[in-house]
Amino acid sequence: MRIINKLFNFFTSRMFIIILFLLVQVAVYVSFIFYLNNYVFYFQILSWILSTILLLYVLGKSGSASAKIPWIIVLCTMPILGAPLYMLCGSSDVHVRYKRSLSQSLAQTAKLHVQDEEVAEQLKKENLLRYREADYIFHSTKMPVHQNTRVQYYPIGELIWMDMVEKLKEAKHFIFMEFFIVEEGKMWNTILSVLKQKVQEGVEVRFMFDDIGCLKTLPRGYDKKLREYGIDCVVFNPFSPILTVGHNYRDHRKVCIIDGYIGFTGGFNLADEYINHKERFGHWKDSGIMLEGEGVWNQTISFLENWDFTKKIRSDFSKYTPFVYHPDAFDFSNDGYVQPYADNPLDEELVGENVYLNMINHATKYLYITTPYLIVDHEMVHALCLAAKKGVDVRIVTPGIPDKWYAYLMTRAYYKELIVAGVRIFEYTPGFIHAKNCLSDDEVATCGTINFDYRSLYHHFECSCWMYKGEVISQMKEDFDKTFAVSREVTLEWCKSRPLFTRVAQSIMRIFSPLM
Repeated sequence: MRIINKLFNFFTSRMFIIILFLLVQVAVYVSFIFYLNNYVFYFQILSWILSTILLLYVLGKSGSASAKIPWIIVLCTMPILGAPLYMLCGSSDVHVRYKRSLSQSLAQTAKLHVQDEEVAEQLKKENLLRYREADYIFHSTKMPVHQNTRVQYYPIGELIWMDMVEKLKEAKHFIFMEFFIVEEGKMWNTILSVLKQKVQEGVEVRFMFDDIGCLKTLPRGYDKKLREYGIDCVVFNPFSPILTVGHNYRDHRKVCIIDGYIGFTGGFNLADEYINHKERFGHWKDSGIMLEGEGVWNQTISFLENWDFTKKIRSDFSKYTPFVYHPDAFDFSNDGYVQPYADNPLDEELVGENVYLNMINHATKYLYITTPYLIVDHEMVHALCLAAKKGVDVRIVTPGIPDKWYAYLMTRAYYKELIVAGVRIFEYTPGFIHAKNCLSDDEVATCGTINFDYRSLYHHFECSCWMYKGEVISQMKEDFDKTFAVSREVTLEWCKSRPLFTRVAQSIMRIFSPLM
């Protein structure tokens, strides 16, 4: 009976229905191709013409050459399948409606992103190079750099969760939460009980989760259930069983904002493996930060922009400025600078990648990185190799136990080239490392949601925080040192000893990695 129930649940699940519909569409498409074989001469001519036009379009587009190469191969070798496949999945141009909606939201909030000129000028006097990094972020995202913001770094998910729950209990006015994955269990159920209590106390609670991220973790209609509790909930980019490029764009952000002056972000989602209550891939190491002070305003604005974009409304941003509820609560003296920022795939600016590239190119002593996936374009590989060749101590930590075999295989495909150039690669021996951190020269760091992979850098809505000086830098350095101590360093000899079949497979996968 239990087996019958499991089979019934599977065949009636949303995941199965979506897969079934997608397979039907593929079957219809293939059948259409076979039907057109009756007119093979005309069809081939049309396909070659269309493929040639698309090939010229791809070659003329701005952007990474690494992302163009696989499509050039597909269009040249398989014009009949390649042309419609590119029009379906390859173009980064999103439907005009999406771009218009987001641009309107950004235009509305542009006047709210005000840079304190005194803060900017002080940073410029202290360190011109770091000022340039912060200035790039401001001009690309309209999110200013702040002082008067205290930062607490968390080297593990359990600590983030405990402090977040305590801060949520103290909320008096509003709570905004935005996460990629939510799963029922100890972590989420504890947070949900607090949110329900806060609603009863009159606190405004808004919650947003990504549909694909939660496809296997939440039951159908979960957003309605949250709304029944009084939580204003919206699902980002709901997935439908229709083949479209729009499904590529996911909300990978992780943000929790409390009363406008407390903000959490980092790599963690709301599921039990992130606090090691459930073991999936050995010990799960994540990280995050808590901001207290003026810098949280950047997070508030980016949340409301995405909320309005998703819900197709216009929020009154002035209601949520930190000074409305806490006019005298901003004595968070700190000797450092913070700049939370957001990235999205619709603005044709690779902010996440460019922030990393700036840090890599400006490093003079060391550059430390943690990432669950290392699947990057030629520009990023070249920058890392060049930094190492200039004598910078470049170290990258990746998982010792993978969550996805194909991502692990592609990640390892980059090892040899990087190690030959002098980059040191470490694999986190206890398990899976999910932290997305970058630290350089004891003075600048980022912590957020942006992986070193194509999906994060090209296709996802992401967020992070750029930090210069302050106690958080030493906290992150200490965590890196502890992480290196429990990780195994990958050697060039190990790279050369891999089976020939594995190396060939990795070379092919690396070419087509932008499509995955």
